[in-house]
Amino acid sequence: MDTTYLLDWANLLLRWAHVITAIAWIGSSFYFVFLDSSLTAPTAHDLKVKGVDGELWAVHGGGFYNPQKYMVAPRSLPANLHWFYWEAYSTWLTGFALFTVLYLFNAGSFLIDKSVFAWSPAAAIGAALGFLVAFWAVYDTICRAFGRKKNGDLLVGLGVLVFIVLASWAACQLFAGRAAFLLVGAMIATAMSANVFFWIIPGQRTVIAQMKAGAPVDPVHGQRAKQRSVHNTYFTLPVLVAMLSNHYGWLYQGPHNWAVLVLLMLAGALIRHSFVARHKAHVLGRRAPWEHAIVGTVLLLGLAVWLAPAPPSAAALAATKAAAQAPAGYAEVRAVIDQRCALCHNAQVQQKNVALHTPELLRQHAQAVYQQASVLKLMPMNNATQITDSERLLIKRWYEAGAPGP
Repeated sequence: MDTTYLLDWANLLLRWAHVITAIAWIGSSFYFVFLDSSLTAPTAHDLKVKGVDGELWAVHGGGFYNPQKYMVAPRSLPANLHWFYWEAYSTWLTGFALFTVLYLFNAGSFLIDKSVFAWSPAAAIGAALGFLVAFWAVYDTICRAFGRKKNGDLLVGLGVLVFIVLASWAACQLFAGRAAFLLVGAMIATAMSANVFFWIIPGQRTVIAQMKAGAPVDPVHGQRAKQRSVHNTYFTLPVLVAMLSNHYGWLYQGPHNWAVLVLLMLAGALIRHSFVARHKAHVLGRRAPWEHAIVGTVLLLGLAVWLAPAPPSAAALAATKAAAQAPAGYAEVRAVIDQRCALCHNAQVQQKNVALHTPELLRQHAQAVYQQASVLKLMPMNNATQITDSERLLIKRWYEAGAPGP
């Protein structure tokens, strides 16, 4: 079978699996952050005797639940103990596999925009992988250096924010805008999975080993795991918006796309903080601190205003109206397709299983050509063939006229 066809199937199945595992991971992460912030000290004597530090009563699905937390460890190890780690590992593995199939196998088309930075596919692939490793190394160093100090959470937060800004700027100077947005999300997601792999799960295994050995349980392992778990919940919305935003060309095609990405992710982190703080405020009987969510929403509104296209001049409107009224024939569109699209969609190379080298094939894919080139303006990828707005309009007029043939 055709390699491109097989890659498309791999893309679909990996994307599906990635979304499923990400839902499972994010769902459990959100739940446990909520649970930790909503626990109240137990009042029942039997719970205090067992060493329970906090509990929550909840109702869901027709039943009542009473989860309890032992801040360091229970006095005896339970026979059945559920671990939460495959959700994180599966999310990263499927995401990296998808990144490989979609971007690394097509680095010349998807990673590289020669108008941004002209380099070889091998160099671009190496740099992309380097971003994933470098972010984890720097982030982990910041946590180790400042996490245990006074005001450590603030110092770590500021340090990570500064590094994310620098990494976003660098990615947008080196890679195609779409790839840069995805890569920044992937590097943060890699750190999230690494937190689970290198800190959270090993810390929990150490606690269990200490319990089995009858040794005192060191609370530092739980404290470190909790710190990294909280970091992960703040990373979640920035990662999601970075992953989703690469589908919207008007976000990543501008000259200041790195700033757009940073502001989008900052808005997500602020909104997430409001929900985290709200759970704790509810337990303490305080007012829900919605100010951070309001600031995040204002940032999003500001971005919408900033990125709004300028209204066309009267002369441009007149020219567009005149062009729209003129008939668009097959010969004109054929010339545009041959110059701008045929490089990737011909008899030999059929990206996404789309070939446009005959009148019949062009008519068969007319709607896709119209949507990708004229409506979404996502094709040609990274505008590698420098299609013009007037040529996009020509395709639009041809399609709306019924996509006539020769």
